[in-house]
Amino acid sequence: MMIGRILGNHVHYFYLQCKERQKASRKEKKSKTSAMNSLNSTLSLNTTFVHPQFFFISGLNNMPHAKYYYVFLCFVFVVTVLGNSFVMFSIYIERSFHTPKYMAVFNLVVADLGESTAFIPNFIAMFLFDSQYISFDACLANMFFVFFFASLQSFTLTVLAYDRLVAICLPLRYHAIITMQAMAVILTVVWAYDSVLLILMVSLITRLSFCKSIVVKSHFCDHGPIYNLACNDNYINHMLAIINIVLLLYVPFILTVLSYVFIAGAVFKIASWEGRFKAIKTCSAHLMLVALYYLPIMGVYIAALTLNLPPNVRIMSTSFAKAITPMMNPIIYVLNTEEFKEFLKKLFKRKINNHNGKENIKIKE
Repeated sequence: MMIGRILGNHVHYFYLQCKERQKASRKEKKSKTSAMNSLNSTLSLNTTFVHPQFFFISGLNNMPHAKYYYVFLCFVFVVTVLGNSFVMFSIYIERSFHTPKYMAVFNLVVADLGESTAFIPNFIAMFLFDSQYISFDACLANMFFVFFFASLQSFTLTVLAYDRLVAICLPLRYHAIITMQAMAVILTVVWAYDSVLLILMVSLITRLSFCKSIVVKSHFCDHGPIYNLACNDNYINHMLAIINIVLLLYVPFILTVLSYVFIAGAVFKIASWEGRFKAIKTCSAHLMLVALYYLPIMGVYIAALTLNLPPNVRIMSTSFAKAITPMMNPIIYVLNTEEFKEFLKKLFKRKINNHNGKENIKIKE
C-alpha cells in the first residue's frame, strides 16, 4: 500500500510538472508570435510605399473658351520649332558661326526646343483632348525634362553673359580666354550640374507614399504640387525644392546681374559715346533674352507671394511664360544680331542668283 501511494504521488507530481511546462511553452509561443507580428507590422509601415498607377493633372478648371488658348499654344509651338530649327541649321552650315559664342547660342536653342517639346504637346494633349491622366513613370519623366531644359536656359544665359563680360572688359584677351575648348568644358559642366540636381530631385519622389489624392493642381507634373500630395514625411523634398530654386534659378540670375554690373563699369570708362553705344549694342539681344526669361518668372513668384492668385490665373501666366520665351529667343537673335542679318542677306542673294540663273538657262534653251 505504501509503495502504491508513493508511486501515485510521483505520477501526480510529474503530471502537474508537465501541465506547467505546457502552459509556459504556450505563453512563450504567444509572446514570440505577438512580437513577430508587431515587428512585421512596423516593417510593413516603414517599407510600404503607395505609388499610384496614374496622376490626374487638374489644369484649367471651368474656364470659358479655354480651347482657344490651347490652339494659341499650338501655334506658338509650331513657330518655336520652326524658328529654333532655322537658327540651329544656320549655325551648323555657316562657318562664320563656328565660334564659342554661337556654341552657347546653339545650346540655348537646344534648351528652347527641349522645354517646348517637353511642355506644350503634353499640355495640349491633356486638355484639348481630355486626356488628363498620366502614368507615374511618365509623370516623373515629364517633371525632369521640363525643369531640366528650363534650368538649362537659365545657365546658358549666364554663360552668354560671361562671354559678353570678357568681350567688353577684356577685348584683347577675348580669343585667348573664350576658346572652343573652354566653352565646351563650361557647357559640359552646366549639363552635368543640372542633371545631377534634377535627377536627385525627381528620384526622391519615389520615397513618398501617395495615399491622399492623385489630383495634381497644376498644368504639368509640377514638383511642389506632387510632393504635397504625399502622406508620409516630405520634408526632404521640400528642402531640396528650395535648394534647387536657389541653385538653378537665383544663382544664375545673380551671376548674370553681376556680369552686367562689371560690363556697365567698363562701358562708362569708354570715352566716346560712339564706343559706348557700340558696346551696349553688342549686349542688347542678350539683355532682351534675360528680361524675357526672368521677368515673367519673377512676376509670377512675387504675385503668388503677395496676392491670392486664382489657380487658373497662375496656370495661365506660368504656361504662357514657358511657351512664349522659347518662341521669342530665335526671333530676337535673328533680328538684333549683326552676324545673323549678314547671313540672311547672303542667303537671300544666293536664292535670287540661283533663281536668275535658272531663268537665264530657260531663256537660252
